[in-house]
Amino acid sequence: MTSKVSNTQQVSHFDNKKVDGTGLTEIDPWLAPFKHALQERYKNFIKYDDLIKKTLGYEEFTKGYETFGFNVQKDNSVMYREWAPNAVTASLVGDFSKYKYLFLWEGKEDFGGMDWGKNRDKNKGMMMIKKSYHIDNWDVNAHQMTRNEYGVFELLIKPLPNGQVAIPHGSKVKISMTLPNTNERIYRIPAWINYVTQDLSVSPVYDGVFWNPQHKYKFKNSRPKKPDSIRIYEAHVGISSPDGRVATYKEFTQNVLPRIAYDGYNTIQLMAIMEHAYYASFGYQVTSFFAPSSRYGTPEDLKELIDTAHGLGLRVLLDVVHSHACKNVEDGLNMFDGSDHCYFHEGGRGRHELWDSRLFNYGSYEVLRFLLSNLRYWMDEFQFDGFRFDGVTSMLYKHHGIAFGFSGDYHEYFGDNVDDDSVMYIQIANNFLHERYPEVTTIAEDVSGMPGSCRPVKEGGLGFDYRLSMAIPDMWIKMLKELPDDDWNMGHICYILTNRRHMEKTIGYCESHDQALVGDKTLAFWLMDKEMYTNMSDLTPLTPVIDRGISLHKLIRMITHGLGGEGYLNFEGNEFGHPEWLDFPRAGNNSSFQYARRQWNVLDDKLLRYKYLNEWDRAMQNTEQRYGWLHAPQAFISRKNEGDKVVVFERANVLFIFNFHPTKSYTDYRVGIEVPGKYKIVLNSDDKEFLGHGRVDDNTEFFTTPENWDGRPNWLQVYIPNRTCLLLAKDTK
Repeated sequence: MTSKVSNTQQVSHFDNKKVDGTGLTEIDPWLAPFKHALQERYKNFIKYDDLIKKTLGYEEFTKGYETFGFNVQKDNSVMYREWAPNAVTASLVGDFSKYKYLFLWEGKEDFGGMDWGKNRDKNKGMMMIKKSYHIDNWDVNAHQMTRNEYGVFELLIKPLPNGQVAIPHGSKVKISMTLPNTNERIYRIPAWINYVTQDLSVSPVYDGVFWNPQHKYKFKNSRPKKPDSIRIYEAHVGISSPDGRVATYKEFTQNVLPRIAYDGYNTIQLMAIMEHAYYASFGYQVTSFFAPSSRYGTPEDLKELIDTAHGLGLRVLLDVVHSHACKNVEDGLNMFDGSDHCYFHEGGRGRHELWDSRLFNYGSYEVLRFLLSNLRYWMDEFQFDGFRFDGVTSMLYKHHGIAFGFSGDYHEYFGDNVDDDSVMYIQIANNFLHERYPEVTTIAEDVSGMPGSCRPVKEGGLGFDYRLSMAIPDMWIKMLKELPDDDWNMGHICYILTNRRHMEKTIGYCESHDQALVGDKTLAFWLMDKEMYTNMSDLTPLTPVIDRGISLHKLIRMITHGLGGEGYLNFEGNEFGHPEWLDFPRAGNNSSFQYARRQWNVLDDKLLRYKYLNEWDRAMQNTEQRYGWLHAPQAFISRKNEGDKVVVFERANVLFIFNFHPTKSYTDYRVGIEVPGKYKIVLNSDDKEFLGHGRVDDNTEFFTTPENWDGRPNWLQVYIPNRTCLLLAKDTK
């Protein structure tokens, strides 16, 4: 994507008075020909915004989970509601309706849902069982629901005579419906269910579970403030153990959170939390949108994880999947009420050919309520701090990005290519989130570079805070696969790292989970390959392959951190150079967990060299925390020397110097700088604590000379060894 707007400076605030959706044209005049399209886009947003305000209002509309699904009332009765407009009848079935006991209480017969025990003394507030009846297992006639004019079914289950909830905590539940014309009976997991479980020894199909624990988790810590610089640690709970199994929320809380805090990150991005039937989908085939995955533990365990993270000063983002849904019928939303268009578009428009999944009908009132309530549910009930929206490219365009190469031509972002209702939903969601939660963070996973993605909705933008710079990891992988070190192009590296839209913030990263999936491998493994199995011990010689790999691993991460965006992201384990790749248990690998784990043991073994990369990563985060270059204006690059393989730039009053040359070191190397004075080294990749060679004295003082060099009014001279980077800052002593 080529931006047609200068990106030499990042401005954090722009006072745009226009609120008709055309404010983007003032920031980017190249958008002027699309002014009418921006106005129409904004009108569609206003149409649905007004619809919500004039019907239920956002407060009630976005709390659909308090209306639909299971809600225990103050008197312990249970209200259950479900939207299923195609169904003729509906009833609630489950474990609680297996057996019924007929009680005699003050001369009246009453049905209860559990055996209270026999021969209790009624004068002590209990009752005596007079007779009991066995009713058919999961009887569809026992708890029939009533339907209203909008296709909403509801049922009120009164409490037991002793005042307890009639549905025991942990009971399996389903909704049973009959269909028009055929009278066919179907069974589904409730759409708004907040806990589902899977027993693979019985069936891969999930069971809905009524979750109403006696002791609900109570949050102790407040949310951390939104940071000026966002440093994200992307993580997957299930792979977070060195053992060949699925790790738990509690293990992540105890074992991984302290590592993330130690390394200096301030934000965690949790993947694969929304329940998904297929573990190997990486969490991107969601079946139950309100249920945290039970593979890792209970909802209360997840709350404890987030609360503990907050106590460590870490914010937590949810990787939310609203771009599509799993096509599963029995335990998903597909064909929920027997039709193919309940939550989704019907026909081809409702199916993603590449992902083999279903696509939401964002223009539907009830679908909007479901999705917006889902966002609020995760924010309010679990105290998440924001979202990384997955699959935004697929949402924005009718072609879903399939076999479509974005060139940056603005015509690609408007017209019939664009799904107007999807754009509307993204705008509604972001606008609601930012108004309701001023400290929220939203991130778009979008490869297209839609103009205005990270600008306010009133200007015609989509309203995200950040967009992932997805071209950066692709560049690094491509270079490592195809180019010898001598052919690395400094200008190309700098171009890809800085090619982003003016006044729209991005997250830079070298590799995420995508780059490590089977068929590819981590950057460290690309750099060092099989020698990681034999030569990563301090007791073995430092071979040329390991020396090169560790040196370039540090440089790649540092230059991406400094130039690549207004935020930085690292995928779990890559901070210490995790070997190999990611591959979840599946039929193709005999259900092996060999590559679906994080080998913390190699980091904790003090004889292994992974510790050096981890300490370097920590030093990067802590140095950024001190100087704040991620929230500073974009860097001024003063040198991109192809022969020397040197890159020099300034950002946040820090001077970054990189020497990518495989063999050449430079003494008295002259570099330009803006601010005169005495400078000191604040970070040096050649330090021995990072497995460098110790060729640069960190106590060296550098004095500027007032003379133009590389377009800067001053210069200073440094010794910059090969495959080394230095960060200099003005000495404040």
